[in-house]
Amino acid sequence: MKISKEIEQQKQYIEKVKELNKDKKLTYSILTMGCQQNENDSEKLCGMIEQMGYVKATNPEEVDLAVINTCCVRENAEDRLFGKLGELKHLKEKRGTIVAIGGCMMQEKHITRKIKESYPFVDMLFGTHTLHKFPEDLYRVIEEKNKLTDILDIEGKVYEGLPIKRDSSVKASVTIMNGCNNFCSYCIVPYVRGRERSRMPKDIMEEIKELAKQGYKEITLLGQNVNSYLRVERENNIQFEEYEGINSFATLLHAINKVDGIERIRFVSPHPKDFTDDVIEQIAKCDKVCKLIHLPLQSGSTEVLRVMNRKYTKQQYLNLVEKMKTRIPNLTLSTDIIVGFPGETEEDFEDTLDVVKKVHFEQVYMFIYSRRIGTPGDKMEKQIPDEIKHKRFNRLKELVESQIAENNQKYINTIQKVLVEGKSKNNENMLTGRTDSNKVVIFEGKDDLINEIINLKIVSEHMWYLRGKQV
Repeated sequence: MKISKEIEQQKQYIEKVKELNKDKKLTYSILTMGCQQNENDSEKLCGMIEQMGYVKATNPEEVDLAVINTCCVRENAEDRLFGKLGELKHLKEKRGTIVAIGGCMMQEKHITRKIKESYPFVDMLFGTHTLHKFPEDLYRVIEEKNKLTDILDIEGKVYEGLPIKRDSSVKASVTIMNGCNNFCSYCIVPYVRGRERSRMPKDIMEEIKELAKQGYKEITLLGQNVNSYLRVERENNIQFEEYEGINSFATLLHAINKVDGIERIRFVSPHPKDFTDDVIEQIAKCDKVCKLIHLPLQSGSTEVLRVMNRKYTKQQYLNLVEKMKTRIPNLTLSTDIIVGFPGETEEDFEDTLDVVKKVHFEQVYMFIYSRRIGTPGDKMEKQIPDEIKHKRFNRLKELVESQIAENNQKYINTIQKVLVEGKSKNNENMLTGRTDSNKVVIFEGKDDLINEIINLKIVSEHMWYLRGKQV
């Protein structure tokens, strides 16, 4: 079925479910695990669900439709899922709550098998490639009162035109591509999200321009390997229609930078091997592209990087950092690091610490290696004992926190442009926002500043946030 006809069919099912729910005042909840891609998928699910007549529940004990959008990157995500299912069992028994589970974990056969065997009250399982069919699947669950599994093992298409309910009125994420072709040996993503598929430039630009009309100021471009946008299409001579000169990630950044109303552009998650010179040049030239760039390291050891299938060495990574710092004024960097990958020696770990010392990252997302069934890393010998993993993690954490405290000092007495996001979660008398470099800033101010970009003088630092004052 053509994409446009498929979406039109799903809109008809939205109306059918809405009619079934008429005058019932039904509520829903959604639990999102994992990355920003999952968060974006959940916004689409919420858009469809609310058009079907549900409203978001305020009382967790009064939920008529419970949706879990899963992640499978780390092992603790499984523990969290099964713990949540234990909680939902009593809701099912109490009020007949429809329980639906989707996302990456549903692409893993051993997980879906366990759910069916151990949690038979779950009504609906759907995968990453069938998210757009949620209205049809829900209609069938309601009408036929049967369990339903809708999972594809092949790559899904890129569907346009799904309803979306965004969490913020000032910041929005925009998916530009799905899937990944890198097959890093620790990562399950290519197996559950499929191969790289890019959205067409016109569809992306129309979405961003509409967001600008609605008052959104910050856009985050999403993809499992975001800076390889349209690469597969170019390399394999797959036809795509250029729009506003867009035929690569670099030209996409250039085009978005010209959209009136959009004031900040971010992107995650890129791959170091795809930071080509034209991309670096556009980051430097485009005034709206934030100069905090995420540059995943994973390990500082060339040998570990080889086994991880990362396609760069320690020195190549450091050379890239130096090139970017030279060409991009005021550049700051964030990164991902995995501790305890199979075969990682003490010398390998010291290489990781060495890179952290040399680069001085603004933010470091640290993870203890977690075995994932179906990846090459799971079958490797020389798995690192948990005790050693935790000791190395703590050493890395200590180094990173000492650098953060040091980095924070450079903000004191500077004027920073801050996008005000709302009230502080920890102090309702304070407002909170973020700098271009993604540092959290709290300050005293009136509510009419929310959703605005304002100048703040940084007066103090507190490790994980800065304190600002209006100027």
